[in-house]
Amino acid sequence: MLIPVFDGHNDILLRQCLAAPHQRDALWLRNEGVGHLDLPRMQRAGFAAGFFAIYIPSPDDGIDRDVVMDAPPYDMALPEPISLNAAQPVALTMAAQLMRMERVSAGAFQICRSVADIRACMARGTIAGIMHMEGAEAIDEGLDALYAFHAMGLRSLGPVWSRPTIFGHGVPFRFPSSPDTGPGLTEAGRALVRACNALGIMLDLSHLNEAGFNDVATLSDAPLVATHSNAHAITPSSRNLTDRQLAMIRDSNGMVGLNFATIFLRPDGRKSPEMDWEPVLRHMDYLITHLGEDRVGFGSDFDGATLPRGIGDVTGLPILLDQLAKHGYSPALLHKLAHQNWLALLERTWR
Repeated sequence: MLIPVFDGHNDILLRQCLAAPHQRDALWLRNEGVGHLDLPRMQRAGFAAGFFAIYIPSPDDGIDRDVVMDAPPYDMALPEPISLNAAQPVALTMAAQLMRMERVSAGAFQICRSVADIRACMARGTIAGIMHMEGAEAIDEGLDALYAFHAMGLRSLGPVWSRPTIFGHGVPFRFPSSPDTGPGLTEAGRALVRACNALGIMLDLSHLNEAGFNDVATLSDAPLVATHSNAHAITPSSRNLTDRQLAMIRDSNGMVGLNFATIFLRPDGRKSPEMDWEPVLRHMDYLITHLGEDRVGFGSDFDGATLPRGIGDVTGLPILLDQLAKHGYSPALLHKLAHQNWLALLERTWR
């Protein structure tokens, strides 16, 4: 019997919005073999719930990132900031697409705004979707839009993707590198943290640099969460978490979702999907050692990254769980990693 999986991060909304409007429903409702996710494959794989990211893509700069990131070392400059006027229509389109996915699914998919909603969906076999924002370019400095998106269902927000916003600074795609790459939160960013705390919106630290991470840790009264990040000690990418950061997350009773992206798993930092299970197991062992069994889960980055060949797409989730079982993880621990830890974290965070 499949173990239900709660996933900490996916980018299907970007993939859906890049498709022609007349193709979107078919890509979602039928197994077209496109990307990592669609409704039939998610149902078949035991994908029970997850964060669905609203993400504003940067303009094409002509750099072939697949080539650059498969030949470390690399150091790519941060993309230019995106204005509110450019970002907000895209974010609204993605939010609307999430709502459309719910409407056309005939009860198989539901946007959830509370842990009770998620648990009810899981009990009846409905996939639970949570609106997340990866980079807050669509939020104005006065934070009016934050309240509007919260009313639409926003329950998780990362102040930055890997580029600057009016709220703070992301880490560049750099290997090898520490996450200490620039200044921390702006005054607007500090106000954003306080507002998210008041609304019960989870703050995602995955793309923040170290100074911004420290600022959130100082300001926030909620558990510290990185939805899709790995261990810097194993893969020294600027995007991965140092032992000090892991300790701060542990001490806040927070959470880390293991990222399936090869560039954050492979010790050599390469993007190639040709890898065995050893790096995945090493990162999971390391995270559990430093955070404890109750503070680790999955944060796949489906539809937003190159994945190991052994996972491939969402149908690789049962294979991953089987590999963890063969590695010695007990059934009780597998259920924690698969969904129980995420649900407990949200109960500590949402209000």
